[in-house]
Amino acid sequence: MSILLKNATYIDWKTFEFKNTNIHVEEGLTGKIKLIDNYDLNGYKEVIDCKGKLVTKSFAVGHHHVYSALARGMGAPKKNPENFYEILKYIWWALDKALDKDMIEASALTTAMACARAGSTFVIDHHASPNYIEGSLDLIAKAFDQVGISHLLCYEITGRDGEEKAAQGLAETENYLKTNQGLVGLHASFTVDGKTMGEAAKLVEKYNSGVHIHVAEDQYDQWHCQDKYNKRVVERLNEFGFLNFSKSLLIHCLHLNEKERATVKNSNAFVVQNMESNLNNKVGYFSSKGLGDRIMLGTDGMHSDMLQSTKASFFSGQIIDDITYLEAYKRFRKVHEYIQKNHYDGDGENNLVVLDYNSPTEINSNNFLGHFIFGINSNHVCDVISNGKLIVKGRKIQTVNESEILDFSKEQSVKLWKKMQE
Repeated sequence: MSILLKNATYIDWKTFEFKNTNIHVEEGLTGKIKLIDNYDLNGYKEVIDCKGKLVTKSFAVGHHHVYSALARGMGAPKKNPENFYEILKYIWWALDKALDKDMIEASALTTAMACARAGSTFVIDHHASPNYIEGSLDLIAKAFDQVGISHLLCYEITGRDGEEKAAQGLAETENYLKTNQGLVGLHASFTVDGKTMGEAAKLVEKYNSGVHIHVAEDQYDQWHCQDKYNKRVVERLNEFGFLNFSKSLLIHCLHLNEKERATVKNSNAFVVQNMESNLNNKVGYFSSKGLGDRIMLGTDGMHSDMLQSTKASFFSGQIIDDITYLEAYKRFRKVHEYIQKNHYDGDGENNLVVLDYNSPTEINSNNFLGHFIFGINSNHVCDVISNGKLIVKGRKIQTVNESEILDFSKEQSVKLWKKMQE
């Protein structure tokens, strides 16, 4: 059954062309949209009057961390971190070690709902739960499917918890890739030895996938690589062949020298910027200098709001980066190019967002970018269509019981925080 969006102002997400029209939305992964002048209400599953509202392509998250969903409001760590490595050790690694099945499910459901509410219908996630590895990706996938969010998942393979856990991460990755679209996740160079990285490279090749890895988020990553391997991080990853794949995602890429930036630019991999996380961890400012134009945006688990991430990238970029209104928008939308280029399902043209944006000033194709940076935010997301299915209507999730899930997640957050203090 199809959906009709009548009396809409449709904005072409590539050209910014505005068109007053009615939109026929087909359901399914390969569903299309048609801009029509006349319609017959019979046969439509849903009819939404979009008078005074804007309709455009929905959003997608280039890098997320489901496992951080229950961190909001938690208490201080056992030790106050003094550097980036200690932030990982005493906060995030303590958290992911404490996750169990119910906590992961709660995290995935709440993340999927938050993404939907903020207008995103496709999420690329990087998961870690060292004491609940087997089946963790299927658990997350099921939760995302329940809400109606398409996904590209991976498990964060790492040696920081020993060889056995690294092997379990590799096994979970292969098991998932056998029947699902996904990536080969690695934490970062400094927690992955040569043996594990070599096995990960074999999986990338075997399943025609790509690596999803944190790269030079902090100088520690470079110091460790130079000390242990006598080379820099990008050089190490390149030697394992990861940069040959257009599915590969290099997250952060802050502390790269000119040679590394040129290597990335001349590779097939995509870079994902996560400005708010970088600021929060005090690791530095992202600069696109020398990296090329395959740069997209993520949230790094800070939240699920891609409009907010884009604004943060733009405003922080005024300090060190060369980023204009148009460049910010291009990075915001680059994830769609990544998905399409690599033939992933779930981001077709029947993924739409309806914005209830009642601007005090005129909005048109000529000034849309000004409104995008300074006006439009996730509070304006009214309805969301994912693969032709209405998953948010009138700002309310339609696919799952939101209040029950939030109650469940609150219970799990208390258990998680208590467990982290043991």
